[in-house]
Amino acid sequence: MFTGIIEAVGTIQAIEAKGGDVRMHIHTGKLDLSDVKLGDSIATNGVCLTAIELPGDGYVADVSAETLARTTLARLKMGTPVNLEKALTPTTRLGGHLVSGHVDGVGEVVSRTAIGRSIKFVIRAPNELAKYIAHKGSVCIEGISLTVNAVNGAEFDLNIVPHTLQETTLQHLNVGSPVNLEVDLIARYLERLLMGDQAADAGASGISEQLLRESGFMK
Repeated sequence: MFTGIIEAVGTIQAIEAKGGDVRMHIHTGKLDLSDVKLGDSIATNGVCLTAIELPGDGYVADVSAETLARTTLARLKMGTPVNLEKALTPTTRLGGHLVSGHVDGVGEVVSRTAIGRSIKFVIRAPNELAKYIAHKGSVCIEGISLTVNAVNGAEFDLNIVPHTLQETTLQHLNVGSPVNLEVDLIARYLERLLMGDQAADAGASGISEQLLRESGFMK
């Protein structure tokens, strides 16, 4: 688990193809690795990766074909900056929100506008994720815990203050840039819980108006 508070920006040092999968060497910059052991998890642009080697200047991780297909990691190149966060501990300050490092989908930057010293981003989420994104709710973008300022269909607004822009890879995003999205954990589990016994049905497709009526949430 993670908090979505970025600890450092690293860079992709090397990428090696491994029979459909990829092995990445990530240079971690100022990230303190003194307490990191082999097998530990490090969120990389919001994707939970397992450290299989610790060469001293960073870590090496295998990235599966599934992860490459569902995240932006397949687009990374040598020298690309990445947001880094070590897994939280019981004493970690939860400055963001609970993040699993399991990316739900890839969104796209629709617009980038300067407002005072901040930057307003409009992000378009995949249609199937729109229902999980709420006004003033939490969302994880490229591993960063952020607050949703407004929602319009599958598009939502984010206000990025100068510190966040400076300390993360958001400064490099432009219109058309793809971004890893992880929706709030509670929203995902709540949907499943509301399905009740129907969750066990192979053909169950999620929350519907009929299900809400049968469960007493609508009249």
